[in-house]
Amino acid sequence: MTPANTQSIDPVIVKLISGKQAWHYRIIPSAQQNGIIFLYADEEASYESLPDELELLIGKRVSLSKQPRPMVQGLLEKYYPNDRQDSRLQADYYTGDADSFLNNLIAEARNLKSSDIHIEIYEEKCRVRIRIDGMLVQRYILEKKQYPSLINKIKIVSNLDIAEKRLPQDGRIYFEHNGHKFDIRVSVLPTLHGEKVVLRLLSNDATNIDIQSLGFSAFDLDNYLEGLKKKQGIILISGPTGSGKTTTLYATLKLLNTDTRNILTIEDPIEYTLEGVNQVQVKESIGLTFAGTLRNFLRQDPNIIMLGEIRDTDTANMAIRMALTGHLVLSTIHTNSAWGTISRLIDMGIPSFLLADTLETTVAQRLVRLLCPSCKARKEFDPAHFSGRLKTLPKVPYHYVARGCPECYNTGYKGRKAVYEVIPLDEELADEIRARNSNVSELLARKGIKTLSGNAFELFEQGLTSIEEIYSLLAN
Repeated sequence: MTPANTQSIDPVIVKLISGKQAWHYRIIPSAQQNGIIFLYADEEASYESLPDELELLIGKRVSLSKQPRPMVQGLLEKYYPNDRQDSRLQADYYTGDADSFLNNLIAEARNLKSSDIHIEIYEEKCRVRIRIDGMLVQRYILEKKQYPSLINKIKIVSNLDIAEKRLPQDGRIYFEHNGHKFDIRVSVLPTLHGEKVVLRLLSNDATNIDIQSLGFSAFDLDNYLEGLKKKQGIILISGPTGSGKTTTLYATLKLLNTDTRNILTIEDPIEYTLEGVNQVQVKESIGLTFAGTLRNFLRQDPNIIMLGEIRDTDTANMAIRMALTGHLVLSTIHTNSAWGTISRLIDMGIPSFLLADTLETTVAQRLVRLLCPSCKARKEFDPAHFSGRLKTLPKVPYHYVARGCPECYNTGYKGRKAVYEVIPLDEELADEIRARNSNVSELLARKGIKTLSGNAFELFEQGLTSIEEIYSLLAN
């Protein structure tokens, strides 16, 4: 049926489903004929198995008519105003069918661009949470008697020992959904009340990653791309776990990936796939290590080598050696700032003169959550609230704060953007490396290099994020 008159639905029809069901599935009953309930449904939601699920839940046949999200949102607010809290944060039910539940859960997490699924057990309840934009959101509540069957199903499909419940286990699931294939890394950890499982979704296709949309300012992007024009040297990207370093690396590889170049990568794990790039997965159990593989790379006639992470002195030395022998090396390292990368490598035992000769560009990055445009609220900014905590107090008349709505899972944030600090190494900065000078902030400022905190503050000034989200960067 089509929404001929969406403004006046019979109240008797409205009562055919509960407010919780309406908000969770984003459906509105519009009519009932010959034992069939006709429903308007949000066209942007996933309804692969919804008709069967609803018929089982309601006890009647259903017919869905997909409608624009704004229309469905308006009808939900009109006919179910007291149930406005989105059940995506409430206790959804678990059908007890481990096969279909696991498949639907993974498909849902992928559709929501979630990175991880957490399945946890406690004394009184079990829950499933998914990580969206870096934050965990509760999605399901399970009965304790249903939990073992789900855990056993995960262990079976990831080739783990279902009888072993005392030791941690690691496995993989190869998953295919709607023509998309990807790997899932499985980690099982014994806890006080049972086994906790974390599923990490990996191997997303990198073909849609665009370096222009990652978050580089025009100035930083120009500096970064200038470094990529070099045929040899090292480009390092630093930041904590989950800061988007791998995404930046693959956006870079996509840009460099041409028929005239031989690109090799060594990673643990392989998080993206990119046609035309030769990717190697680390397997330390059989001796396939970072350093050992890099030695073999030199016999493969590479132009560009991507090393997933510089973890130790051996790996760092191999990266330096490859840069000295005419290769462009891309890698990541865990440091707090772009210049801090240099101190870290020197602490690993790399001579400062070799760093000065091989390092082309050093980058630091973080991911900043963006305020939900549907619910963010404008407020006067009170500097006194942050007095004494920040090095530089923001000077803005007003700012935006997170509130929360169904569109953002009541978190107040929707989506993330990377902020960068890009330092291109010239001869003057190379001299500072040779002198092991760790304090170059004034020199960088004279060169117009923007810091992480400066770029993050620009997002705050534009009303795209909150002061709480960038507080740690401003306080450093």
